[in-house]
Amino acid sequence: MRTTIQIQNLKCGGCAKTIVNKLSELNGIKDITIEEETSSVSFEHLTGNDIAVAKDKLKALGYPATEDENGILQKAKSFVSCANGRFRSN
Repeated sequence: MRTTIQIQNLKCGGCAKTIVNKLSELNGIKDITIEEETSSVSFEHLTGNDIAVAKDKLKALGYPATEDENGILQKAKSFVSCANGRFRSN
């Protein structure tokens, strides 16, 4: 099955790279695509639980789903994730 999640704090390719790298580590998640223009993450998954795990991972990275809280902690985490993604792409 394929799912798309609208997320917050997606700013650039560095963010996208971090999200793809970290979601790729999860069992049951594959074929991850990021749409920066719409701030969305799409992926193939096996079960409904995979979606919950992916949302938890996104939130932990600082990219919560649009229906989740986006406090200063999430914004700070996304800044660090973004910087890590940019650093790894060089």
